[in-house]
Amino acid sequence: MSSSSRPAWLWWMFAGTIVLSAFLLFLVQPLIAKILLPWFGGSTGVWATCVVFFQVMLVFGYAYAHLLTSRLTPRQQMLTHLTVLGLAVLAAGWSIMPGESWRPGNSDLPIAKLGLLLLRYVGLPYFALATTGPLVQAWFARLFPGKTPYRLYALSNFGSLASLLLFPTFFEQYFGLGFLSTLWSGLFWVFAALAGGVAYLTNREAPSELF
Repeated sequence: MSSSSRPAWLWWMFAGTIVLSAFLLFLVQPLIAKILLPWFGGSTGVWATCVVFFQVMLVFGYAYAHLLTSRLTPRQQMLTHLTVLGLAVLAAGWSIMPGESWRPGNSDLPIAKLGLLLLRYVGLPYFALATTGPLVQAWFARLFPGKTPYRLYALSNFGSLASLLLFPTFFEQYFGLGFLSTLWSGLFWVFAALAGGVAYLTNREAPSELF
C-alpha cells in the first residue's frame, strides 16, 4: 500500500503516541523528585543520582531504538517492542507512588536505595518512553516515504514543553502526589496501547517494502 493511500487516522496515531510519550517523559521527572525529596533530602548526591539515572535510561532508550530498527525484521521489531511495553506497564502498575518500605532508615545506603527505587518504579516505563521519539520517527519515515518525520519531532517538543509548564503551574497546584502518581500510570497505559498499535500497524501495513 502506498503512503498516499494510507488512512489519515494512521498519521494521527503516530502523532498522539509521540506527544503523549514526550509529555509523560518530562512529567515523571519532577513528579518522582517531588515524592522522593522528603525521603532522601535535597543533597547534591540525591540530585546527581536522579540526573544520572534519567540520562542513562535515555541513552539506553536511544540505543535500543537504533538497534531495533537496524538489526531486526519488522515482525521481530513488533514482538520485541510489545514485550518491552508489556513489562513497562507491569512496572508502572496502578501508581508509581513508592511504598513506605522503600523509605530509607538510618542504617541504609540512601544513594543506592534511591537508585534501586527509581529503577523499580520508573525505570522500565521511562525506558519505554525514551525509545519512542527515534523509534516512531523511524517507523513513520518507512511507512510514509516522501513525508518528513520532523513534524513529529516538533510535536515531541510541544509535548515536553507542555509538561514542563503544566507541572508547576497546574498539576502541582491543584492535585496531590498520590493522585498524580495514579494519573501518570493511567496515562502510561494509554501510551502503551498507542505505541503497541503503532508497532502492530507498521508491521502489518508494510512488512516487506520498508526494510
